Amino acid sequence: MAAVSLRLGDLVWGKLGRYPPWPGKIVNPPKDLKKPRGKKCFFVKFFGTEDHAWIKVEQLKPYHAHKEEMIKINKGKRFQQAVDAVEEFLRRAKGKDQDLTIPESSTVKGVMTGPMAAFKWQPTVSEPVKDADPHFHHFLLSQTEKPAVCYQAITKKLKICEEETGSTSIQAADSTAVNGSITPTDKKIGFLGLGLMGSGIVSNLLKMGHTVTVWNRTAEKEGARLGRTPAEVVSTCDITFACVSDPKAAKDLVLGPSGVLQGIRPGKCYVDMSTVDADTVTELAQVIVSRGGRFLEAPVSGNQQLSNDGMLVILAAGDRGLYEDCSSCFQAMGKTSFFLGEVGNAAKMMLIVNMVQGSFMATIAEGLTLAQVTGQSQQTLLDILNQGQLASIFLDQKCQNILQGNFKPDFYLKYIQKDLRLAIALGDAVNHPTPMAAAANEVYKRAKALDQSDNDMSAVYRAYIH
Repeated sequence: MAAVSLRLGDLVWGKLGRYPPWPGKIVNPPKDLKKPRGKKCFFVKFFGTEDHAWIKVEQLKPYHAHKEEMIKINKGKRFQQAVDAVEEFLRRAKGKDQDLTIPESSTVKGVMTGPMAAFKWQPTVSEPVKDADPHFHHFLLSQTEKPAVCYQAITKKLKICEEETGSTSIQAADSTAVNGSITPTDKKIGFLGLGLMGSGIVSNLLKMGHTVTVWNRTAEKEGARLGRTPAEVVSTCDITFACVSDPKAAKDLVLGPSGVLQGIRPGKCYVDMSTVDADTVTELAQVIVSRGGRFLEAPVSGNQQLSNDGMLVILAAGDRGLYEDCSSCFQAMGKTSFFLGEVGNAAKMMLIVNMVQGSFMATIAEGLTLAQVTGQSQQTLLDILNQGQLASIFLDQKCQNILQGNFKPDFYLKYIQKDLRLAIALGDAVNHPTPMAAAANEVYKRAKALDQSDNDMSAVYRAYIH
């Protein structure tokens, strides 16, 4: 592509990582913001958001010359609103020289200063929207104000991947919901279960302006309304979420005394976010639907910290319409949402994900203990792993837990063992071998016998040293 001359004030299409191209204007950066070193770049303010970023020149295209091309490949509502904002700006600017300036009140602490990955301009409507940088949410500016409270730098985003796999389709929602404020649904939200995950989820729902009624066996949630029973919460709310520990707890919550089922009426919605087996979630779906209710399973991948940060990965299946109704809730609690088709698919996928995670954790513990008994430095092993292909936040955090002897739960050991057990049963049901998961499961069972159940999963390390 021939080089294009750009200058201050030009309208452009700017591309951030693998997010869709977005309309913006080249503006002067704040005086105290230094230009990043390296390739030539411009400071761009994006329309329809309060986002600013340094963008490499090769990641910019003139607005007018590529307008039709971009409109054809991006159909999201927020994208169209951004384009409308550009056109309104042009109408206002016609006949007079106007400048789109950055408000002096904006705080520019988190603006992108590092290099962006190179890209090609051949996106398609179905192209998956993925993060080029796992810490991307730190690089954009967004400020939003909710009733009674102001939350600065809220940059939660919802990214949806699309895939076609025969009988199961992962459908994509509006992929332009990259960043910025969330408009909360006007539906009344209920939430049952305030454990490690549920507490953080509810906090983020409240922060984003949702009206939430909660129920928990042992605790209340500040800022939320309190329901006396699960049935009461369901009967007074439009959509009720639940997140409990295991299949028995999930069934008891629905089928037990004053349970969810007693509050279900035609049109009432129930979303189970617990990690359970497909048979359990199918049974729950059947009884909810039999009462005229709507059902969605939506287990989450993550831990307490990711729950608190609103960065969970949500796997949903069941009622597609209900999935869409939960859009603002999923944006508040997670960074990514997958719709996996019929009920049971999300449960299966979640167990597979946790099977991989649990097996990996056991292998990390095994490697650290082997290093110790062979006279090698565990810290050096971690340093080497962090410089290689296995480097990840998960690896580093769990190794740090072990090296520091700090096993405060971020993901209970007893729950990852439960997930391994259910994943092995899933394999057995289809006659598929799971020897790695089976071996890891035995190590976790030994850790449980050593009273590590209520510690973090990284405490599996103690199964190797006792």
